[in-house]
Amino acid sequence: MMEDLLQLALDSMSGQGVDFCDARFQRISDLSVRTLDGRLRQLSDRSVSGLALRARCGGGWGISSCTSLDRDSILAAAESARRGALSARRDGPAIEAPAQRGRHRAKVKIDPRSVSLEEKVAVTMDLDNAQYQDGLVNRSASYVEEIRENTLMNSLGTQISWEEVRSRLRAMSIAGEGGRLERYYDGPDASAGFELVRDTDIDALGASTAAEAIRSLAATRPPSGMMTAISDPMVTGLLAHEVMGHASEADEVVKNRSFLSNMVGKKVGSELVTLVDDGSLIGAHGYIPFDDEGTPSSRNALIEDGVYKGYIHDLETASQMGVRPTGNGRAESFSRRSWVRMTNTFIEGGDCSLEEMIEGVKYGVLCEKMINGMEDPVGGGFEAKVLRGHLIENGQVTGLLRSFTLTGRALEILGTVDAVGDDLRIDGGYCGKGIEDWVPVSSGGPHIRARMILGGG
Repeated sequence: MMEDLLQLALDSMSGQGVDFCDARFQRISDLSVRTLDGRLRQLSDRSVSGLALRARCGGGWGISSCTSLDRDSILAAAESARRGALSARRDGPAIEAPAQRGRHRAKVKIDPRSVSLEEKVAVTMDLDNAQYQDGLVNRSASYVEEIRENTLMNSLGTQISWEEVRSRLRAMSIAGEGGRLERYYDGPDASAGFELVRDTDIDALGASTAAEAIRSLAATRPPSGMMTAISDPMVTGLLAHEVMGHASEADEVVKNRSFLSNMVGKKVGSELVTLVDDGSLIGAHGYIPFDDEGTPSSRNALIEDGVYKGYIHDLETASQMGVRPTGNGRAESFSRRSWVRMTNTFIEGGDCSLEEMIEGVKYGVLCEKMINGMEDPVGGGFEAKVLRGHLIENGQVTGLLRSFTLTGRALEILGTVDAVGDDLRIDGGYCGKGIEDWVPVSSGGPHIRARMILGGG
C-alpha cells in the first residue's frame, strides 16, 4: 500500500534534529498529438512516477527523490534527504500547518483515459483540416492532456491523495502574401476531461482561426509612443502574471528581489484594480486542490481596490514571515524541488463594456492576443509582445494593426487604469521559475484601459 511506503520514508527521515519531513508519490501521465498540414507530426504518450522526499532541520532542507519503490531505494533516498537537512542546518522558525486528510478525485465529465487514442488523433486531424483555406502557408493543430496523481504524507499528520486532469486543444494558421506572414491561434484549455474536446465546434474553430490569419494580412504598421491602450483579457493576464504575480512570490520577497517588498498596505494602482491568485478556481487550467506540499489551494487577493494586500507563500516563506501558507508551493514533478509559484492569476472584472471603453478613446489601440511577455520582478518593468491590434480614432475602431510591443512600469500602468471591463476570461499555459521548473497555470482578466508605451510593428 502506498501509504505504508510513505510512512516508511517519514519514519526514516524523522528524529536526529529533523523537525519536519514529508513524502509524496506522484504519477504524471501526458499525451500530446500534433499535426501539420494534414499529417500527423508528433505523437507522445508517456508516464513517469516516483517519490519526492524532503526533510527540514531549522531553516535547512534536504531533498531527494527515487523512481524505484523497493524498501532499500526508499530508505537510501530518505537517508539522503535527512543528511542533506542536517548539513544545511540553520536557525529558522518551525513549520506550522493543519493536518489534511482525505481522497480527492478529479471532477471531470469524461476521463481522458476512457477515450481511445484513435479518437484523439482523429479530432486533432479534423481540427487541422478544418483550417484549410486558400491563402494559408501552413496550418497545425494539437491536443494535449495531462493527468497528475498524488499521495502525500507529512510529519504533521497530513495524509491525502488527489488528482489533477487538464486538457488543451489548439489551432494555428499561418497566412502568407507577398513575402509577408501572419498567424493566428485559438482553442480552449481547462482543468477538464475530454468533454472539453467534445463540447468544441471543431469546424467553426478551425475555419475562424484560418480566416483571422488571412484577415491579418491586411494589417498596417501600428503607431508608437505613449498612448491609451485597451488590453484584451489575454494581455491583461500577461500584466497580472509576469510582473505583479512573479513579484508577489514570497521566496523572492524574503530575498529582497521584488519591487513589491515592503509594499503591503500601500496604493499600487487605480482603485478599479483588484488582482488575485486563486488556485481553488475549479475548471481553470491552474486549478489545484492542494499544492505539492499538501496545503489546500485558496483565493489570495494581491491587490484589492488598488491597495497591495500581500504575497503568496509556501510552507517555508509562511514560517519566515509569520503568516499562513497560501497553497502556492509547487514543483514541476516529483524529481524537482518546490518553489513559490502562481496558480490562476487575474485581474477581476468590472462593470464597463468594451463598447463603452472604445467610445472613450480619442486616439489609441485595442490589443488582441499575446505572443509572449517578459517580467522584471526586481524593477517592476513590463513588456508584452501583442499578436495584433486595432486602431481607435475618435471612439471608433478604424483599422487592423500588425504585431507590436507594449512596455512600461507596472505600477505606472496600473495607476492609469480608468476602465475595467465586464468580460473576465482566463487562458491557460505553463510558467517557469526563470527558464525551468514549469508548472500549469492560467492568467487573464477583462479588457482594461490604461496608458502604455507602444513600439515595434
